[in-house]
Amino acid sequence: MTARTTLVLNDREITTSKSAGTLVLDFLRRDRKLVGTKEGCKEGDCGACVVLVGQLRDRRVEYEPVTSCLMPVAELHGKHLVTVEGLNSETLTPVQEAIVEEGGSQCGFCTPGIVMSLTGFLLQSDWRLDDDGLKYALGGNLCRCTGYASLKRAGAKIRKDVYMGEKSNGASSDPLQMLIAKKVVPDYFRSIPERLAAIATPIPESGTRNPEYTIAGGTDIYVQRGAHLPDAKVQVLNLRPELKGIAVKDGKVHMGALTTFEEFAYQQDIRTAIPNIRKYMLLNASWQIRNRATIGGNIVNASPIGDLTALLLALESDLLLQDGDRQRVVPMKKFFQGYKKLAKTDSEILAKVVFPLPVAGTQINFEKVSKRRTLDIASVNSAVKVRIPDGLIEDVQLSMGGVAPTPFFMHKTCAFLRGQPVSPKTILAAAAIADSEIAPIDDIRGSAAYKRLLVRQFLIAHFSKLFPDQISVRTCYETY
Repeated sequence: MTARTTLVLNDREITTSKSAGTLVLDFLRRDRKLVGTKEGCKEGDCGACVVLVGQLRDRRVEYEPVTSCLMPVAELHGKHLVTVEGLNSETLTPVQEAIVEEGGSQCGFCTPGIVMSLTGFLLQSDWRLDDDGLKYALGGNLCRCTGYASLKRAGAKIRKDVYMGEKSNGASSDPLQMLIAKKVVPDYFRSIPERLAAIATPIPESGTRNPEYTIAGGTDIYVQRGAHLPDAKVQVLNLRPELKGIAVKDGKVHMGALTTFEEFAYQQDIRTAIPNIRKYMLLNASWQIRNRATIGGNIVNASPIGDLTALLLALESDLLLQDGDRQRVVPMKKFFQGYKKLAKTDSEILAKVVFPLPVAGTQINFEKVSKRRTLDIASVNSAVKVRIPDGLIEDVQLSMGGVAPTPFFMHKTCAFLRGQPVSPKTILAAAAIADSEIAPIDDIRGSAAYKRLLVRQFLIAHFSKLFPDQISVRTCYETY
């Protein structure tokens, strides 16, 4: 299927008729001959292909670094796509200079992606390029040559050179003008808002009825079926703005299925309800992938170890399914009917996720173990929502991932915990019941015995972290 896509590529407005499912990476390298964007893993793991994508919001353009190997061309309509070639024409930018001077590049293959990630970070309005900020920015960029000490030195130099004399020291309501003055980005960035505003809103794609594939964030489908998508009949959901956004109404969070992991973690109501949500997100994926991965995609993928799926199960979410003008609501606890089997028809899409705002006194925790400590698929994950107003567990919602063919809600364990005091004896008894209702298998992420051990450990971790005055890891083991 072809589609006419109009965008601003660096400093030029272009229109392409490439098929909707064509990868941005392939479009840049093969069609536009912009080979500074490198093809590495083609799975979103290495960061060599990172580009900046700018979208017009409230007359300002907001930029995000994304992996171009997981993004369809059709989604670029009305956006600003920036490659490393679009940052300068004659001289190095301060970001590039710092990397050169501090020895942050050897073979150079990963360097363009690193430059784009750092530049994207500087374009954020409320972030600082301190050591934690540097790790955040480069979490999705691998470099096998230099190690990262040189990049840390480059980050310190960028911070000094770019923010010298700036009162905000890296936090500004509008960093763009300062970054243009410092030559971090070119002067043509000033004209981008007007140029994007002049591009017509996309007409709903023809031929998307009964698509062969539906693409949301693309972070899984391009890894699994990437070779087939350019020539297939695809539906690009990110062209549908009505499936985006988070709002709170009548004590409930209403979240469009296209909400990204990063948007979820930064929405203020979510951060208030789940104070550690940003910390949890760092376990799940890099910044560049969190800018692409969608809540709806994580759910509909139906992986038994979906990270946001586990959390949303514990939050008592309902799912709004849509088929044309028809809508229906399915409780998330009833959505997963077997391995990769869902309570939805092929023609339905997940449009919205709704869950109640936690009432006062509610505590929420998320746990995950994977082969890599961060940025990896879980061996087992778990989330809990619990309220203990008077020393007894009044309400508890507990999920586990990686212990059954589906994302698993622990009905029996929750039923036992309600009305019980928080004590080592209670938690260990609950662990025994949990062990009886799960069915893990041996696979490449761990043995069944190991996963059973993690379930017990997660129960202890949940309650010892949330209620340290009543329970500790040590007292649990002494009791055990």
